[in-house]
Parts: sequence; structure tokens; C-alpha cells
Amino acid sequence: MFTYLLAALVAFALMLVLGPLFIPLLHRLKFGQVEREEGPASHKKKQGTPTMGGVIFLIAILITTLLFGLDGAAFTLPALLTMAVCGLVGFLDDFIKVRLHRNLGLRAYQKIIAQFGIAFVIAFWAYRSPFIGSTLYLPFSGGSWDLGGWYIPAMMFVVIAEINAVNLTDGLDGLSSSVTLIYALFMAVLFAVLASRATALGEVLYGVNLNSMAVFSMAIVGALLGFLCFNSYPAKVFMGDTGSLALGGVVAVLAICSRSVLVLPIMGICFVGSALSVVLQVGSYKLRHGKRIFKMAPLHHHFELSGMHEAKIVSMYSIVTAVCSALCVLLYLIPR
Repeated sequence: MFTYLLAALVAFALMLVLGPLFIPLLHRLKFGQVEREEGPASHKKKQGTPTMGGVIFLIAILITTLLFGLDGAAFTLPALLTMAVCGLVGFLDDFIKVRLHRNLGLRAYQKIIAQFGIAFVIAFWAYRSPFIGSTLYLPFSGGSWDLGGWYIPAMMFVVIAEINAVNLTDGLDGLSSSVTLIYALFMAVLFAVLASRATALGEVLYGVNLNSMAVFSMAIVGALLGFLCFNSYPAKVFMGDTGSLALGGVVAVLAICSRSVLVLPIMGICFVGSALSVVLQVGSYKLRHGKRIFKMAPLHHHFELSGMHEAKIVSMYSIVTAVCSALCVLLYLIPR
């Protein structure tokens, strides 16, 4: 427990130190946000706000995990690598946007190729891992489900879907960081519970790896809590695709390593809502001859255009995520 709290505090402290150093640097480099022309009118004033701030909390998470989470390197190193590679793709996307002063960064096919490559490596690694394999925990029953050869394509879908879902959720000040923070907090609890059970069953090495993932999760909590000091409304910095793509990869990896993928749609219900609203909006527009379901997609923009303040939407999303995540973790606390 002490190590978990220490990891969160160190990551938080690093953010408070790095934030005031990096944000002015982003200003000087003119790495400012480029707002969409078709976006909400209230977002026009955000034009020029420093972006690519995800670099700051990624550094904090990396340092903290290397300090406290390497006992279970079989899990934490792949998780860190996933975070770094996804962050690099996002960095390239952001860099193109700010350098060319346009809202379009990497081309769609470039993102698809990168995401498929990342997803395949993660899924293949998990499939071959002696600690994960091809099984998923079944909620409610306490049993497991062996996907066999379908595991790799299924996990590839999860990774790609989650990367894009978190990215779509990053549309309001503090939204994606708040929701991911809460998700990571409950995942830390879940990893701690699973680690305790594994150790009790004599699976000591597996328990060590799960415990290190709890540390990694708490590092995310601390770093994002510190980032919210600069990213909450009104935001002084945005995470950009650098941060959102990295967090999307992390959200997927946490679910895969804990074998809790089947409850991910519930714990990450706000991410699912963002992605699903876009799919429904596009489908409705094409199939119903220009008719839309929402005032604007993703869903948080619909609420915004309906008169809700950004801060209220963030609070609502955070509460929903906390309640759904708590319910899912409780499923694992029920004795089997």
C-alpha cells in the first residue's frame, strides 16, 4: 500500500515541477492548439493554447514506474513501451499540426497502419505471455473464457478501439485526463486484489507482476492529477494526441494484463460513449440523407451545445466512470 501511495505522490510531484518548465517552452516553440473550423464556437478562444502537454505526464509516469515498478518488469516494461510508442505516434500527429498550422496531422492511412502494428504486437505479446495467455476473466461467474486462436484479433480490436475512443474523449478541458485518472485508480485496486490472490495461491511471480501494474496504475493517477492542475477548465495546456493516444494504449494494456477486458466497456463507459456517438452520427448522416442524431459528435460536444458547461460535463463523466468502475471492481472482490 505504501509503495502505491508513494508512486502516486512522486508522479504528482514530478508533474508540479515539470509543468511550469514545459508549458512556457511549448509557448516559445509556438506549439499551439489548432481548433476545428466546424467545432463549437466557444472553442475558438482556445486557439493557440499550448498542446502536446501529454509529454509532461508521460515523463512523470515513466520515471515513477522505473523507480518503483520494475519488480514486475514482465508487465510494466511492455506497458511502458506501449505508452511510449502510442505517444510517439501522437507526437508526430501533433507536430505536423502545429508546424503546418492545420487541424489535420498524420493521414488516416498512416494512423491505421501504426495502430494495427501496435495492436498486433500487444496482442501477440499477451497471447504468448505465460501470465496472460488466451483467457479472460468472466464477470459475475468467477470463471474464465479461453478465446483460443481468436484472442489475437479480439485484443487487436480492443487496442485499436480504445486508442481511438480515448482520443475522441479528449475534447474538453480536463475530460480525458479526469476519466482516465479514475479508471486507472480503480484498475490499481483491481491489480492489488488480483496480486494478493495470486500470491495466496502460490503464484508468487505472477503476483509480483500484478503488484507492479498496480504501481504503474498509481503512477498514472498521480501524474494525471498533477496534469489537471494545468489542464482543468480553463486549461493552460492540452495533452494533444501525444497524451490521448498514449493513454488509449495504456487503458487497453491495463485491461489486457488484468484479463478484465470483458468489463472494460463498463469501466470505460465514457470512452465507449464517445466512440459510439461518432459511429452513430456518421451512420445516421449517411443512411438518413444528412439527418443527425446529436447536435455534434462526440457526445460531450452534444451536451456542450445543449447548454452544459464544460466543467459540469467533466464532473458528470467522472461520476459515471467512478460508479461503473466501482461496480466492476466489486465483482472481483466477491469471493470465488
